[in-house]
Amino acid sequence: MDQFAHINAHDAHQKLSAGEARLVDIRDPQSFEAAHAVGAFHLTNGTLVRFMNEVDFDTPVIVMCYHGNSSQGAAQYLLQQGYDEVYSLDGGFEAWRREFPIEAGEA
Repeated sequence: MDQFAHINAHDAHQKLSAGEARLVDIRDPQSFEAAHAVGAFHLTNGTLVRFMNEVDFDTPVIVMCYHGNSSQGAAQYLLQQGYDEVYSLDGGFEAWRREFPIEAGEA
């Protein structure tokens, strides 16, 4: 995959429920702690190395931001770092929380 792909919340949820992908949330710490998708990894400059050490490069990664805009740059960056399959979540956290479970606190 040379370019990231777009994915809607429903398809992302299916991949995640089947254990076929990892979800990362790139929103600011306060927003993440207030509410995030269940099981999301809070990806920041400070947690990037840990994520890359923990998640195999052949594992599909779904990137979530607020509305689906910032996630596109982060998705492209993860591809450049060597991840094989990366998606930007269309509609971001706002689309996700309308349909699927969220939780509060640190991941």
